[in-house]
Amino acid sequence: MGLLTLSPWLLSLGNSKGTKVYAHIWAYASRFPPKWDSTPVLEEIFKDLKAAGIVGVELMEVNFRHEDSVLRLRDLSARYGVPVIGTSYGAAMWDKSKHEEILLDAEMVLDKLAALQGKYFGISVGNAGREKTEDELDDQATLLKQLLGMCADRGITPNLHNHTYELEYGKKDFLGTLERVPNLPLGPDVNWLIRAGLDPVAFIGKYGPMIVYLPLRDQDAEGRWTEALGEGVTDFEGIAKALERVRFSGDVAIELAYEKPGDQDDRENFRKSREYVRKVFGW
Repeated sequence: MGLLTLSPWLLSLGNSKGTKVYAHIWAYASRFPPKWDSTPVLEEIFKDLKAAGIVGVELMEVNFRHEDSVLRLRDLSARYGVPVIGTSYGAAMWDKSKHEEILLDAEMVLDKLAALQGKYFGISVGNAGREKTEDELDDQATLLKQLLGMCADRGITPNLHNHTYELEYGKKDFLGTLERVPNLPLGPDVNWLIRAGLDPVAFIGKYGPMIVYLPLRDQDAEGRWTEALGEGVTDFEGIAKALERVRFSGDVAIELAYEKPGDQDDRENFRKSREYVRKVFGW
């Protein structure tokens, strides 16, 4: 479908100097339901990731909604040498009545991310709690195309981040999105693929040229999240080989999650995970 011609983000990644290993902050944000605003522990996050050998942090959109967010984040990045490389962003993009609100909010987030020289915008399209209609998928695609334009204007690489809901109903949401927005880069979450019943090795084999960003998380034989990568049964060696076969040139994020957030040693878990990625993937 001429994807490499259509997508400027994928063309630019062809000159990659090597995959970087970043971290998403969900392990910290999960302490703060229901808004998941980890702003009170941002310094802890930057300090932990620096000690763990992580070279950049992916935030969440809620972190950017504070008036002083750019100054605060710029200061923390300078002090700990951990740049803000991107943010995840989720909204009910299938709901046309919310488009104006979403676009204004996304513009604010993208402007602040650009001010911090961030480069990744991980997009979650929103769970309708049911099968989306064709009209809703059309509306979702219309919004996604607008977000792609906003990202391009700021030199930021968007990527479609999946949970499990996009892969239900015969992958209707996921496939419907790609049909309507074929130049949308992907940022597939390996663990959500597994929990949706998909083989990540086969997924990478099929969609590898579209993948620019790859979140990594592990789970045990019972399907429970482990505290660090390498403590579970995920076939990371097979995933590493699959990435080599498709000549993956994007970046990855260690995105830890806990079944019961509370007493974990986040710094140590990220350190162990970072070492595991180096051992298995060679990054």
